[in-house]
Amino acid sequence: MPQTAVPELRKALARRLDLDSHAVGGGYGVWSVYYDTRDLRFYWEKVEGLKFRRKLRVRHYGDRFTVDDDSPVFVEIKQRVNRVTQKRRIALPYRLARDLCDRRIMVEHEPRQRAFLEEVLDLLSRLDLRAVAMTGYQREAFIGRDADAGLRVTIDHRVRGRDRDFHLGADAENRLIVPARLAVVELKANERIPYWLTDLAAQMSMSVVRVSKYCQSVEAFGRAPRSIFHVSDDDPAGAAVPAATRSEA
Repeated sequence: MPQTAVPELRKALARRLDLDSHAVGGGYGVWSVYYDTRDLRFYWEKVEGLKFRRKLRVRHYGDRFTVDDDSPVFVEIKQRVNRVTQKRRIALPYRLARDLCDRRIMVEHEPRQRAFLEEVLDLLSRLDLRAVAMTGYQREAFIGRDADAGLRVTIDHRVRGRDRDFHLGADAENRLIVPARLAVVELKANERIPYWLTDLAAQMSMSVVRVSKYCQSVEAFGRAPRSIFHVSDDDPAGAAVPAATRSEA
């Protein structure tokens, strides 16, 4: 949706939902490194709409300039089975996450984590996965209460990416992969989206558009066909932007 419409949406959501405790003061940064095959198998599974598909990523929440070996990150497998999206993950210090995903080494873990770690290692080794893209954005999040428990609405701003220098803490150059004038709004619910929220979306002329930030990043750097959201080469907003300032996380 246009950034100019975000204040109205934010005000309407605040009447029915609670602000995520981590989103106080302008939101928080979300930075992810995605792993894929040499021929971008996971990318094409998403584009072709396979009923069963997966993605592997390492994700950090917060200011990326503070990331060091001991920073907590999440190793995640996000998968879609028919119309149901599932996300499984474990928290690890960043050095162990890199050992696992980049060096393909079994890392220290609790017994209950072993099955997941073995699944990650199997994907990495069997498919020869490697880091191929990184995304980052500033997120506002609202969570449901009472009858809306399980509802979550996120608003992502300044969606950026890069295709190299995949260390989460690297002071590297990023590129806008969604035009800066747009925000990405996601509605997530355990069961169904409540009527008041679908009515609000209609009142604000919001339409459903499926967008993958990972795919946007792949497309932005010419590794695959461009999507309708890609920043055009002659758009000033499409130019490479300097690494985010600390306040932008």
